[in-house]
Amino acid sequence: MKNIVSEVRKALITASDDKTKSSFQRFFKEKVMFHGVTMPRAEKIAKEQFASIKNLSKKEIFALCEELLASGYCEEAMVAANWVYYSREKYEASDVDIFEGWIEKYIDNWAECDTFCNHAVGVFIEMYPKHIERLKIWAKSKNLWMRRAASVTLIIPARHGKFLGDIFQISDILLIDKEDLVQKGYGWMLKAASQSHQKEVFDYVMKNKKDMPRTALRYAIEKIPSDLRQSAMEK
Repeated sequence: MKNIVSEVRKALITASDDKTKSSFQRFFKEKVMFHGVTMPRAEKIAKEQFASIKNLSKKEIFALCEELLASGYCEEAMVAANWVYYSREKYEASDVDIFEGWIEKYIDNWAECDTFCNHAVGVFIEMYPKHIERLKIWAKSKNLWMRRAASVTLIIPARHGKFLGDIFQISDILLIDKEDLVQKGYGWMLKAASQSHQKEVFDYVMKNKKDMPRTALRYAIEKIPSDLRQSAMEK
C-alpha cells in the first residue's frame, strides 16, 4: 500500500506547475504546504489512482487516506477526501469517529476542510442523519476547522432542502463566532438552504441580523432577491 501513496505523490509532483506554485499560498491566511497542482488536476489524479485500490477493504482504503492526510500537503489531502467519497458505499455509522479524528488532527485550511466535508462527510450525514447531532458538538469546538466543518458538511444537503431545523440550530451556535472563515462557512450553509427555503432563511437573517457578523450575513443572502437583500443589509 505504501507504493500507492508514492504513486499519488509522484503524479502530483509531475502535475505541478510554476503558475500554480506561485499563486497557491495567496488563497490562504495560514501557511500551507502544497505541491502546486490545480484542484481539477488533483481530482483527476485521485480518480485515476483510485482505480487501483477500489477493491480493497474500507479499512485499507482509509489507512491510505490517513497516510495522505498526515503528509500535510494540501493536494494529498484532496486526494484522500476524494477517495473517502468514492468509498461511500462502504460507510458505516461508526465512521463518524474516524472523520472527526481526521478533521481534528490533520485539517488545517479551508480547502482541505471543504473538500473533505462537502462531499465525503456530507453524504455520510445523509446516510446516517442521527449523526447530525455530532455536527452541533463540532460547532462548539475550540478548533476553527471543526467549527467550519459543522456547517460546510451540510452545503449539499441544504441545497436539496434537507435539515433546515438543524441548519438553523448550527447557525445559532456559530452566530457570533469571531473567525471569518467560520462566519463564511455558516453563511454559505444558509445561502445553500435559501435555494429551497428562501422565506425561512430570510426570516432567520432578519431575526438575527443585529448580532450576525456582516460577513456571514452577506453570504447568507447572496441568492435572495435584491429587494430582500437590501432590507437585510439595512442597519
